[in-house]
Amino acid sequence: MDKIILKPNRDESLLRFHPWVFSGAVERIEGSPAEGDLVSVVSHEGKMLCQGHYQVGSIAVRVLSFNEDPTRADFWQLMIRRAYRLREASGLALSADTNCYRLVHGEGDGLPGLIIDWYDGVAVLQAHSAGMFRARNEIASALRDVCGDRLRAVYDKSEATAPFKAGLDLGDGYLWKADDFKAEELAVLENGHKFLVNWSEGQKTGFFLDQRENRKKVGALAGGRSVLNLFCYTGGFSIYALAGGALHVDSVDSSRRAMDMVDRNVSLNGFPAQKHTSYCTDAIDFVKNVPDGAYDLMIVDPPAFAKHRGVLKNALRAYQRLNAAAISKIAPGGLIFTFSCSQVVDKEAFALAVFSAAADARRSVRILDRLTQGADHPVNIFHPEGEYLKGLLLYVD
Repeated sequence: MDKIILKPNRDESLLRFHPWVFSGAVERIEGSPAEGDLVSVVSHEGKMLCQGHYQVGSIAVRVLSFNEDPTRADFWQLMIRRAYRLREASGLALSADTNCYRLVHGEGDGLPGLIIDWYDGVAVLQAHSAGMFRARNEIASALRDVCGDRLRAVYDKSEATAPFKAGLDLGDGYLWKADDFKAEELAVLENGHKFLVNWSEGQKTGFFLDQRENRKKVGALAGGRSVLNLFCYTGGFSIYALAGGALHVDSVDSSRRAMDMVDRNVSLNGFPAQKHTSYCTDAIDFVKNVPDGAYDLMIVDPPAFAKHRGVLKNALRAYQRLNAAAISKIAPGGLIFTFSCSQVVDKEAFALAVFSAAADARRSVRILDRLTQGADHPVNIFHPEGEYLKGLLLYVD
């Protein structure tokens, strides 16, 4: 196995079990590892520290193990079984009214660069590193061993997430499926609500599973309110709001395909068409132009404005402008659920952007709750960056 030798005193983060080795900490490489190869990481003094996937970029190694041997024949089965047991412990894998959840969440499950979402027996895999992409067939085999007859198909959707396209034969498709499996989309259950998921054509793996608990909170507070769901995608928050007794829900997204799915989800759950209106348009322009006080509950859940630190300042200004528009427009006594899914925007920076937005809008705003991702998106305590979803529930006078 090729070796990554660190510079003097650059092993502190690994001694604290952080799962990344940054390229700036590397003194030299013994061997000629290809991107995605398994390598060992050694301190300047020669102490073996960990093993992981080598890659080209600012993160030189994504750590797979500090103690387990990732070359052992049952490594993938061991790790996926551990991930499944966590979902059992949280109640998700055993739930009668929820059959979709994240089965593997990268660093949170000790598998950096790997995402697997579970949709009623369909496992949708996304590799964010060359190492995980190269191991996708072994991962699919491990899923079959761990999940047994519950598994109906394994679909690889790594083409859009791959930062390592050179030299790899990328292309989304099934790694395995049962002989009788024909579906290209499914209606899944989340807290008893039905949602259509299309893993091949939808964004990400087909649905945004990380907002499950926050959608539940929207449903609990939507009764008797007029609701605006911005950046709605396929209408997750909209369905919960309607189920919670909202007077009316407006859903806004710039994707026609997403808006068609929203309308199908509204119909699938049996809500009257007159209770809901879809708008296929730019969400930022929409909220700027709504009449003051037209809504007393808003969901502001934009896509990631910052995917790397180079655009962080611009992203924070965008969050500020968007939230200022929402705060200025909402009715007195209204509620705003506002979110950032940008990993490089931490909780403090996001809260400061919303504070600045409230000051710009010159409204009295109070924080009722701080929001984050569900338990199936666990945060490795040694990798706080894994808490990527942050949100605030605001009360606006």
